[in-house]
Amino acid sequence: MPVTVGLVILGALVAASVLAQVIAPYNPKRATGGINEPPSLAHLFGTTGQGQDVLSQFLYGGQNTLWVAFSIAVLTTLLALVVALTAAYFRGWVDDVLTLVTNVFLVIPGLPLVVVLAAFLPPGPLTMIMVLTITGWAFGARLFRSQALSLREREFIAAAEDVGESRWRIVAIELLPNMGSVVAAYFVNQVIFAITAQASLEFLGLGDGGQITWGSMLFWAQNSSALIRGAWWTFVVPGMAIALTAFSLALINNAVDEIGNPRLRADRLLRRAGVRKPSATLMTPVKRDA
Repeated sequence: MPVTVGLVILGALVAASVLAQVIAPYNPKRATGGINEPPSLAHLFGTTGQGQDVLSQFLYGGQNTLWVAFSIAVLTTLLALVVALTAAYFRGWVDDVLTLVTNVFLVIPGLPLVVVLAAFLPPGPLTMIMVLTITGWAFGARLFRSQALSLREREFIAAAEDVGESRWRIVAIELLPNMGSVVAAYFVNQVIFAITAQASLEFLGLGDGGQITWGSMLFWAQNSSALIRGAWWTFVVPGMAIALTAFSLALINNAVDEIGNPRLRADRLLRRAGVRKPSATLMTPVKRDA
């Protein structure tokens, strides 16, 4: 199953990153070999333009990259949920104000704002988390608000209000659990967004150059003209790490979407049963005259 493949790939990357201190053969910041040495038994992924072991940098870089990405995903999802549920349930002027704020963040060009904030704030993982959280929550708030507004009109919400349950209990116990699949899918997408955005900023030199991440590996490989010198491994290793992480999360996201979407779930059951859906026709039926 695709979801199994996604979980295995992501689990392997996370496990390798968590165990970086145990399985990394060298200190990622120290020169342990020649300049741009190709992959060998001594250095399985080769060395960088400064003689550092690429495998060790890959392991430590994954540790730094993944915790920042998951932190951003958690914060953007929570912020979007708080804004959306508050706006959808309380409505009135509360909804108007929060919707206005959300729309302002949606219309502001995201990339220029991220670049400006990252350029003027001190570099580091906390700055990266803050910048990408500020610029990445608005779409989720719009998505969750529309879902919550639909649920707000259901009978079980009216029944909960009739029995005297508090507003915040209704939001936490009645609304939020029924949005689980949408929230899970958005969270997975936010991890992908955070990894790619973080790597892009670091590749542009807007991250902390002294910290080992997959994005900073790409930055230093570009800085040392690795491709011109034929040191393709310094680009391929972090690039493949980012691509595999995004690929695994995309597989997981498809499974989450299938679980939460009744139409997709029905299509899957029909395929398993060997039933083929009738194909749509582009011809317009014409009734013959008697």
